[in-house]
Amino acid sequence: MNTRSLKLIRDVIINSGKWTSIEIAQDSIYIEFKDIELGKPKGDEGLSLTARFAEDSFFTIFYNNIWDIDFLSRYDFKNQLLSEEIFFKVEDMHFIDFEYLNNFFHDYKSEKTITNIEDFSIHNIRNDFFMLVKTKEVAFVVGANQMDFFTPFERLDDASLRELSNEWMMYFLTYHQKRNLIKDPMCENHPLMYPKK
Repeated sequence: MNTRSLKLIRDVIINSGKWTSIEIAQDSIYIEFKDIELGKPKGDEGLSLTARFAEDSFFTIFYNNIWDIDFLSRYDFKNQLLSEEIFFKVEDMHFIDFEYLNNFFHDYKSEKTITNIEDFSIHNIRNDFFMLVKTKEVAFVVGANQMDFFTPFERLDDASLRELSNEWMMYFLTYHQKRNLIKDPMCENHPLMYPKK
């Protein structure tokens, strides 16, 4: 995906997105986000996006309270497997940004890394791609030499991402014409409704 698409992914996640699951299977890491601004909601189904990292993947989490990363205690080191549902509200997100990564070293007391790369150092990332996500409780960096994004229905490319983003914006505009019929917190609390002064 091009830089413009990565910026769009950031935008559709940070307004109301939640980090809701992590799955590690050998050298692949899947990070799922829900309540994202892509596509048109169908009934009670939340909109979701999954990021997949493969080929020399790593996951490093930064934290101040060990209980915030309790889900990692269930990582099966022998088989290199983890599948956990979690819930963290996304505050910020960046891609391939070493300067932003430096904030994590200063803002958090501890860090924990899961990877198969023998000489891996979070201070010297050599992977082609990495994503940085900050929540209120923790922050993490996940990366690899291959990065893909999926909705529950398709693998995203630049064109399909743009199409789904436009579809959500049309949903948002239509919602505000008929907002007395239904209530959608993603639309009610959206920054476009309450611009910063």
